[in-house]
Amino acid sequence: MFTDDLSALSASGKPVLVTGGTGYVGGHTVARLLREGIRTRVTVRESAQQTAVRAALGRAGVAAGDGLLEFFPAELTEDAGWADAMEGVGHVLHLASPFPFVQPDSEEELIRPARDGALRVLQAARAAAVPRVVMTSSYAAVGYTVKPDGHYSETDWTDPDTEGLPPYHKSKVLAERAAWDFVRDQDGIELAVINPTGIFGPVLSDRPSASVGLVRAMLAGQMPVVPVMHFGIVDVRDVVDLHLRAMLHPKAAGERFIGVSGPPSVSLYGMGQVLRERFPSLAGVLPHTELAIEQVREAAKTDPGLREAAGLKGQRPVISNEKATSMLGWQPREARETIVETAESLVRWGLVVPGGES
Repeated sequence: MFTDDLSALSASGKPVLVTGGTGYVGGHTVARLLREGIRTRVTVRESAQQTAVRAALGRAGVAAGDGLLEFFPAELTEDAGWADAMEGVGHVLHLASPFPFVQPDSEEELIRPARDGALRVLQAARAAAVPRVVMTSSYAAVGYTVKPDGHYSETDWTDPDTEGLPPYHKSKVLAERAAWDFVRDQDGIELAVINPTGIFGPVLSDRPSASVGLVRAMLAGQMPVVPVMHFGIVDVRDVVDLHLRAMLHPKAAGERFIGVSGPPSVSLYGMGQVLRERFPSLAGVLPHTELAIEQVREAAKTDPGLREAAGLKGQRPVISNEKATSMLGWQPREARETIVETAESLVRWGLVVPGGES
């Protein structure tokens, strides 16, 4: 059924609008749509970003020919451009959201563009009579208020007032909440939301995502000691597949879907063990020590980079993907496969020198 739906979308000639096409998930999304022969529009802040998207497509082995790829200027913080970008569009995949590589001076620097940008996209889509928007949120909006039983599903929400919650996580909660509030008060537009856990997989850019950067740092010998921290993993290609399923499946409207390869969760130390099996020659530089939660809490008092791990309290969360698999027929890869392919991709593209500086 899903393959038929993609074929029908391709035959319709109606474009899919992708925001955030220059990002990690965005690049893989554009590549997948073009492989399926689907007309694709990408919003960019500046023309130079077109070059980045085309470079990512080249690494993905996708030719952006036959007039299938278009670019439209539009920014999350401005109204200009969105009406033109939405004209004639059949579906919208809203992937764009600010992600800091350094902590901002004010959390509003992240919250405002994430929240207001989501609303701007939804308003423009509704005005253009686009029937459904699929929005990328995050597991950060689901499971970062620790529950005693450690089990998490789409019914759970992170409390934005959770002590020590990083600004990015808070921005994802507030942006998703605002999006649901908007569609609840409006007719004529549907919303589906994807909440991925840690996203890994093949890289398409010389600037790896924060998650992929963990694998890169481990391979380069920069993380011999890691905090106790358990989290979900999902392959970027499976995240794309989940978005497309939510875009096309009739039952996806009004639903959130966690993207995770499945229980059990993975630890940073466990990730190092997987890499050690694949790269035995690097055994000496991969993580060899895991800090206990008490050590993490103490270190987090002076190291902001450890506050997220401290906030998770050493819990091994059980994160359910049952809703996505049963409702949408989604079948994600196993975490081990994704970790290995992430590392192999970094090495293949020369983005890390195993055991040395990257």
